[in-house]
Amino acid sequence: MATSIYQLDAVRQRFASKLALDVPALTLRAGRMYTLAGPNGSGKTTLLSVLGFLLRPSSGEVRFDGEPVAWTGAALLRVRRQVTLVHQTPYLFAGTVEENLGIGLRHLELPPEEARARVARALAAVDLAGHERRVARALSQGETQRVALARALLLEPRVLLLDEPLANVDRKSAGILERLVAALPAAGRTVVMSSHDPDHPSRFGSEVIALHEGVLVSPRQERGGEAGAAEWHRAAAEGSLG
Repeated sequence: MATSIYQLDAVRQRFASKLALDVPALTLRAGRMYTLAGPNGSGKTTLLSVLGFLLRPSSGEVRFDGEPVAWTGAALLRVRRQVTLVHQTPYLFAGTVEENLGIGLRHLELPPEEARARVARALAAVDLAGHERRVARALSQGETQRVALARALLLEPRVLLLDEPLANVDRKSAGILERLVAALPAAGRTVVMSSHDPDHPSRFGSEVIALHEGVLVSPRQERGGEAGAAEWHRAAAEGSLG
């Protein structure tokens, strides 16, 4: 059995008086792919922010790689560097594609030749080889999402968190992103991806985590592939996916 990389126990997140997330217990295992299912407002992005160590829960405990997460100082920085979150609408800085990718490598202090080689490999992986000098903010939405994923993979994170990465992208970009993301668990990376697509679990062989109004309603993570899709439709039929 794969080693657990996350363990959440009685995790709750409140914004003022609103309970935005309620996860009694959740375990995610290393090298697996998970799909967060639920309508807008169900808590998917909040959960991704907790898993990315960008949002400290109001209560409860988060363990990463078997250790309780310390939410301050150098200890927090260490775990953050092992996890990368790609937003649904990623932000690219002014400048070229190459400059955008290079920003994430600065703290690694790589030799310039190695940094350039990493950038070239990352762009090739998202089918944007030779686009280093393009103006980043002139890219299409699909190209922007591909550059954002390349920028994330440059950091070689143990965990990749994706917030609706296939929403509103062109068919070519969607196909490229799907193939690349689907291959990541085999390389040892854990992937957690939110999606509205009910066919997502069967296409990716992912395991379903369903949320409704912030509450974890489907912890049956042993179900993947076609069983995961069936779990999605079961939750939808019961009204838990809106």
